[in-house]
This record gives sequence, C-alpha cells and structure tokens, in this order.
Amino acid sequence: MWRSIAAGSRLVARNFGVATEKVHCSQTLSLNISRSLSKPSLYRSSRFLSESPAANPKDESSFSPETDLSSLSFGENEYAQMDPSADAVESNDNLGETYDTQMENFDFIPGEGKEEEAYEIDGDKLENVLSLLQSSVDGYLESSLDSFDLDLHEDFVLKVLETPLVLGENLVCFFKWVMKHPEYKVTSSVVDALVKAICSSVGKKDVYALWDLVKEIGGKEKGVLTVEILNELISLFSKLGKGKAAFEVFNKFGDYSCVANQETYYFTIEALSRRKIFYSAWSVCEKMIETGSLPDSEKVGKIISWFCKGGKAKEAHVVYTLVKEKKMYPPQSVVNFLISSLCQKDETVKLALDMLDDFSGEGRKYAIKPFSSVICSLCRMKDVDGAKTLLSKMISEGPPPGNAVFNSVISAYSKAGDMTPAMEMLKLMRSRGLKPDVYTYTVLMSGYANGGQMEEACEILNEAKKNHSRLSPVTYHTLIRGYCKLEEFDNALKLLNEMKDVGVQPNVDEYNKLIQSLCLKALDWRTAEKLLEDMKLKGLHLNGITRALIRAVKELEEDAIENGEALVEA
Repeated sequence: MWRSIAAGSRLVARNFGVATEKVHCSQTLSLNISRSLSKPSLYRSSRFLSESPAANPKDESSFSPETDLSSLSFGENEYAQMDPSADAVESNDNLGETYDTQMENFDFIPGEGKEEEAYEIDGDKLENVLSLLQSSVDGYLESSLDSFDLDLHEDFVLKVLETPLVLGENLVCFFKWVMKHPEYKVTSSVVDALVKAICSSVGKKDVYALWDLVKEIGGKEKGVLTVEILNELISLFSKLGKGKAAFEVFNKFGDYSCVANQETYYFTIEALSRRKIFYSAWSVCEKMIETGSLPDSEKVGKIISWFCKGGKAKEAHVVYTLVKEKKMYPPQSVVNFLISSLCQKDETVKLALDMLDDFSGEGRKYAIKPFSSVICSLCRMKDVDGAKTLLSKMISEGPPPGNAVFNSVISAYSKAGDMTPAMEMLKLMRSRGLKPDVYTYTVLMSGYANGGQMEEACEILNEAKKNHSRLSPVTYHTLIRGYCKLEEFDNALKLLNEMKDVGVQPNVDEYNKLIQSLCLKALDWRTAEKLLEDMKLKGLHLNGITRALIRAVKELEEDAIENGEALVEA
C-alpha cells in the first residue's frame, strides 16, 4: 500500500512539473534539500500550486492539496518499472515535511525578475499624425487628433517633433493639444525638441507662437525650461532681427530659475546691437561683466565692434579693459577699430593713447594705423606738442612713422602759425629718408601765406617744383589767395598764368577768388572781365553773384565818370 502511495506521489510530482512549466513565470527557485529528488518542480510556490488546476482544469496530471492519493492504484509491476529501488520509499516519506519547511523560508515577490516591456510606437498612428501635421489644416487639428486615440508616450511625441517637413504652426498646435492631457508629463527633452524643430523653420509667426507656448510651459511646469532652450530662442530672435523679443526672453531667466551663461549674454547683445538698441545692450553687457561670464576672445571682439559701431566706444573700452585683465586678447583688427573709434571724440582720445602701450613686439611693428589715428586726433585737439612727443616715441620704439604722420604734425604747426617747429619737422622727415609730398609743401606755403610771409612761401613753391613735376591747383590757390589778401594782384595774375604754363588747370575757385579781389579791393572790372572771358573759353562757369559784382563795379565807374563830366561843364 505504502509503495503505491510513494510511487503515486512521484508521478504526481512529475506531472505537476510539466503543468507548471506551461505557466509563464520568470522566477526560478533554487531550494536545497538534504536528499536529492527526482523532480525540482515540486518546490514551486504555493501560489503556483493553487493556480495550476485553474490554468488547466482538464489536465489529469493537475495536482491540488485535496487530491486523494488513496484513489490512485498501481500494480507492483508498474511500481517496479517506475522505481525499482526500495529506498526511494523512505525518502518520499519525508517529502511533505521537507517541502513545508522550504516554503516557510521562501518569500515570493510577484513580478520580480521580469524585464520592463519596451514601448513600441504604433506605426499606423504615427503615420496618421504626421500626415495630418504635414498638411495645412484649418481649425480641425485638435478634433482630428482626438479621433486617433493616441497613446501619448514621450517617445511618440519626440518622434513627431523630430520628424522634418512638419509645419511649425502645426507643431505648436500639436504640443498644446498634448499638454491638455493631464496624464502627460512635459519634460525638458520634449520642449528642447520642439524649440529645435521650430528654429529650423525660421518663420516669424511660428517663433512668436513658440515663445508664447514656452512662457505657458514655464508658468505651469517648474524646472522644465533649461538655459539651452532659452538660448535657442534668443539666438533665433537675433537671426530674425527681433532684438526686443530676445531681450524679453533674457529678462525671463530669473522667473524660470535659469542662470544666464556666456552664450546667453552674447546672443542677447547681438540681437539688441543688430537693432541698434545699444542702451539695452549695454545693460546686458554690464550684467555680463558683473557675473564674469565672458565668452571667448572672438565673441568678445564682436561685442566690442558692435559698441564701436553704435557710438559706444567708451563702453567698448570698458569691455576691452576687463578682458585684458583676464589675459584674453581680442583680434588685432578689433583693437585697431576700437582705437580708431576712441579717436573720433576728443574726450576719449586719451584712452586711445593709453592703449598704444599695449602694443609690443611684432604687433607694435605693424601698428602704424592706430598710432597715426592717435596723432591725427591730438593734432585736431591742437595738442601738437603731445603729437610731436608720440612721433618721437614712434621713431625710437616703432612703428616707424610715414609721410602721413609727419604731415599731420607739420599741418598742425602751420595752421597754428608756428613755422619754426614746422620746418624742423620737415628737416626730420628728410633725415629719415622720407620725401616730402605735394601736400607737405602746400601746408607749409599755407602757413607762410596766412602770416603774410609770401617770400618764404614762394621759396617753398620753388622747392616743390624742383622735387615734383606736377603740382596741384590747391598749391597755387594758396599763394594766389595770399597775394590777393595783400592786394598784390599782379603777382596773383602772374601765378595764374604760371599755372597754365606748367600744365595745371585753374579751377573756378582760383578765378572766383581773384575776380572778387579785383572788384572789391582794386575796383578793376576790366581785368575781371578778361578773366571772365578766359573762363568761358575753358568751359568754366562763374556764379551769378560774382558776375553781378563785375557789372556793379563797372556801372559804378561809369556813373562816377558821368558825374565828373557834369561837374566840369558846370
């Protein structure tokens, strides 16, 4: 009897293992039993023991605690075939006791060991959504989306946003529709994908709609908006020339708990500078300086250039000073442009002069343009001695001054009437192997002529004719004006004729000045009329005022003659 029961229990255990293997369970239990058993599936959890009959109620091999083992009958031959060893009976006597002990020590966790199922995008639904968004839909977008019965998983939304050739307006509407579903959680990655998708379309209407949506997201979802997302918007507004909109995004950083970085400041200043809103651009730049969030040297150079173009050279110099302290060096072309911009106003020339000390080595050797700009500005300010000092420094330390630098100093001395230092500059110029040009001689003649020193002026003219085969009309005009001022009209006419001989054609200014002087000072309308006829032959036109002046002087003389004859007769 007991042999039959033992053999039956082994058969039930074997059948139970087959049945439980049909149930999909990922948890495998390893139970250590003191003595080996033929089938380890006996040591499954009680939960599976209870579920096995339900899973296969018609299976004859199903086992439950209520199974009546006594109803099973086996013959001795059958038992011998199944277990010829008699010792197996003893081990099966302890089967129930051992099983209960193991089950008491085992805690089963439902679902443990199962891998999370990967989300799979429904291709048909995705195709329907993309087809809808890639077409122009007027007012029916949301209702059409509702009819699709979509599973709004983040992967699905990202796939839609990252698909090219989708209208930006429709993407914004789609995202607004998604946000209406409370079960969907907006994330930074999704918003970033939306911003990049709209940025690729570059439509002004779409960008403003996107900004309104981003503000809505920022008001509802904390921590979703990132610095990168806002920087994308500022950069896009800058490309579109919308400086005020970019400035609005910049001012929202604090509301969205974002900290501006180097790109934030750069893109905002760029956007405002493009629209010439330099006051706001400087306020952003001040914050950049306070935080020390400076972009790279190339971008700093662009910021300096923008402020220089906007007439903010002094502010640009502040940026330059800061980056210099941080051992950052903008491109040399930017530094030259800054010096040139500072030289445009007398109040900032000193800053430009100080910047020249930053040049050294090869950079100083080729810095003739910024040095020339400073010298010209000092001469304009009538600080000729300062210009001369800088010129001497250029001679000793570089860059070597050229004709333009010497001419600026000589011209400044000549205009001031200081002809002695002007001639000293001329000698210094020659000593350095430089040849004075026509402009050099002209400014020297002008200085002498203005002082009434016509003899010295003529000496300069003779030297100029020796060194230059062709002079300019301005050179002769300077001397003609000087002779007219002294009322030496014969010498003035002589110079006018000399111009014709050397191939320099007088212009209207020479004739006009000489005719006016003849009429007003010498009352010589006859010579004036000859000059007028000469002008007509050369195709030059004299203005009406000077013509009227000739007639007036002529009529005045005729009236005087008539009155004189009347007096004689009387």
